Amino acid sequence: MDKQFIEGQKTYKKYKIGDSFIELLLIIGTLITLYPFIYIISMSISEPNAVLAQEVWLLPKGFSLGSYNMVFENKEIWTTYGNTIWYTVVGTIINVVFTLMGAYALSRKEFFARSSIMVYITITMFFSGGLIPTFLLVNNLGLYNSRWAMILPGAINTWHLIVARTYFQSSIPDSLPESAKLDGSTDIGIFLKIVLPLSTPIIAVLIVFYAVGHWNAWFNASLYLGDSSLHPLQLFLHKILLMNSPDLLEGMEDAFERVAYAIQLKYASIVVAALPIICIYPFVQKYFVTGVMLGAIKE
Repeated sequence: MDKQFIEGQKTYKKYKIGDSFIELLLIIGTLITLYPFIYIISMSISEPNAVLAQEVWLLPKGFSLGSYNMVFENKEIWTTYGNTIWYTVVGTIINVVFTLMGAYALSRKEFFARSSIMVYITITMFFSGGLIPTFLLVNNLGLYNSRWAMILPGAINTWHLIVARTYFQSSIPDSLPESAKLDGSTDIGIFLKIVLPLSTPIIAVLIVFYAVGHWNAWFNASLYLGDSSLHPLQLFLHKILLMNSPDLLEGMEDAFERVAYAIQLKYASIVVAALPIICIYPFVQKYFVTGVMLGAIKE
């Protein structure tokens, strides 16, 4: 008995040491992840002189909201903010609807062509049509300089479709659709009244994935949107970061002040762009984790 107790204590100590090491790694990883956020926020609210002198490393030096005032007084940022919200809301709705419909159809065993179609869909994850052919396609479809150029070309993401399909296969029993059909329900009725109410986790996952993608999208906008009134927020930030925001610095005669605010404006703009996603994510985080695990491949 004493021998078993001693062996048990040794095993417990080994696990304890292992757990402590893992916890230490998690703490270090968390600090490494948080530092850029803290640094950016500190740079955006510090005194411009301290920012220019590179005195800010973690906590803010002084306090100033001058850069935020300059950002929010600019009319262009409100236009691009509204465009981004429109792209995110409308695009996410279309993405989620199309992805769920496609994933459910491809998850049904009675759909004879599902394996062949999945092969072609999976190929698109590794090979694309190329930048120039895609641009010509968008232009020939009349989507150039249109809001729909930001949404329709990427209406379905292949990886998200695969995750949703796997979720339907592993989490929706075949007996449910079969029983509903015996009761006279149609495929559309089964999808709307049975499948969707049971798919809250994967719907939340798709909303998060697609919404974040639309919010951060800028490359397609730079290709397909020549009209500045249609530009998303990310293109506005792109201009600030690369061009040192000349429009926002008009009226400043002091060269030293212009340089200081040009640096600080970059950090303030990053905070303004990232804050909505950071605020929304905690409310859907539990569905995000659950949905990814349920949508994982199971043996």
